[in-house]
Amino acid sequence: MKKIVVIGATGTLGTAVCEELKARNEVIEVGATRGRYHVDSTDPASVERLFREIGKVDGVVTATGKVHFGPLPEMTVEQFWVGLRDKLMGQINVVLGAQQYLNDGGSFTLTSGIIADEPIYQGASATTVNLALEGFVRGAAVELPRGIRINVVSPTVLTEAMGAYAPYFRGFEPVSAQRAALAYVRSVEGVQTGRVYRVGY
Repeated sequence: MKKIVVIGATGTLGTAVCEELKARNEVIEVGATRGRYHVDSTDPASVERLFREIGKVDGVVTATGKVHFGPLPEMTVEQFWVGLRDKLMGQINVVLGAQQYLNDGGSFTLTSGIIADEPIYQGASATTVNLALEGFVRGAAVELPRGIRINVVSPTVLTEAMGAYAPYFRGFEPVSAQRAALAYVRSVEGVQTGRVYRVGY
């Protein structure tokens, strides 16, 4: 049985990922503020404290990240930084800080999104962040030592999130969080590395 950390476990997607993985793995659920374990992934020191407390693991999943949606002509530098600091560097901070705590042959699974391939109005920041995450995964896959793998899941908009995000995703066919979670299982329990698993498109 593998020991898997899921960061963002209390969110819609993270909850579904945990449920899928629990059938065959020991899952350690990490939230931003709730639960036994919590972390601020934008703070490398917080990431280090988390993994020092948890110890050695076989896999790490990140299902986290804020980005700013808004019209580019009116966007401030600070608004653009939201996604760079949170969704991009938050997940990269986890990889950089947790790699020494991964057992040989362990895995990282990060989260990007459909906007990497299908830009939308008011989504320039999100497109930038998601493509940067996918680039990081491809680059990291050829450098991580000890057989450590890294992949990224890129889901379309979730059915459960359409209440909030429907205006941004007109004409997109949503998928359930449970369906998206299967891609995380492929990454954690499979053998591939450097892959972008696209879900729903």
